[in-house]
Amino acid sequence: MEEQFVWVTTRRLQPGALENFERAWRPDASPQGMRRAFAYWSEDGQEITGVSFWDSKGACDSWRASEAEARRRAAMAPYVVEEREGFYRGRELVIPHG
Repeated sequence: MEEQFVWVTTRRLQPGALENFERAWRPDASPQGMRRAFAYWSEDGQEITGVSFWDSKGACDSWRASEAEARRRAAMAPYVVEEREGFYRGRELVIPHG
């Protein structure tokens, strides 16, 4: 199975801030080395988890250190109460069908 390189960020948002946060959250251009990304929201809209898949840890680190990412994070900051993030390596699990 192919090894995956994944960046996961979970943010708790101010009440009612989801719509404004979403506008600030999207990058201007697709980051180089990002294969795909997903976003998951809590039912109350106060927590959002972003999961992005990368070509390598280096590609993710390069984006994270970029000026474009710094601007994006600054734009999101007014809506964020708390943030947790981390880089992971892993692979798809094989689920037995019985």
